[in-house]
Amino acid sequence: MSDLLKTLGIVAMVAWAPMAMAQSTETPADDSATAQEEAPAADGVTDNGLALGEEVGANGEGGVGSTYISAEHGDWEVRCVRAAEGDDPCQLYQLLSDDQGNAVAEISIFGLPKGQQAAAGATVITPLETLLTAQMTLAVDGGKAKRYPYTFCAANGCFARIGFTSADVAGFKAGAAATLTIVPAAAPDEKVALKVSLSGFTAGYDAVNEANGN
Repeated sequence: MSDLLKTLGIVAMVAWAPMAMAQSTETPADDSATAQEEAPAADGVTDNGLALGEEVGANGEGGVGSTYISAEHGDWEVRCVRAAEGDDPCQLYQLLSDDQGNAVAEISIFGLPKGQQAAAGATVITPLETLLTAQMTLAVDGGKAKRYPYTFCAANGCFARIGFTSADVAGFKAGAAATLTIVPAAAPDEKVALKVSLSGFTAGYDAVNEANGN
């Protein structure tokens, strides 16, 4: 880490050196020209590439594209993304841990417009070391499980984009807990069962739908 900081320091000094020399040797023709050169662009960056920063809220909220928690319902969080137009899309989120308390996977659920075959959509992210051919299963309160395939893998894990029917959603609302089961690639004969708490699901799901206009 110290070598990285030294490298960044050298790069910063090299980048600033020509700018400092130019400022010390050049004299602006008049004040209006100087003001025009220093005026920031619309995106908050000056003509010479310097970012002027942006204001954040009292709790440190960022600008467009940043994620924030708008509410908590039981074991679920309502996570939203700041949009330029102000209509922030939201999802119901829960981090899933194993029996030792290690964070293993995460699930995000959101309602879909009425009239579709799937009443809700979800994204499940599992570790890269997941056995994809085994797929994942999800069961509510020990009931009959459903199997879902993985969609793709990226640097931060393997993703499963799945749909829930209205009956599935009703089961989540009435249930106490679901079990998400995945299989590690290094141990294909083993299964990792992760508890998905359904405490607060109904209130959180309804809040997400209201926020998204569904």
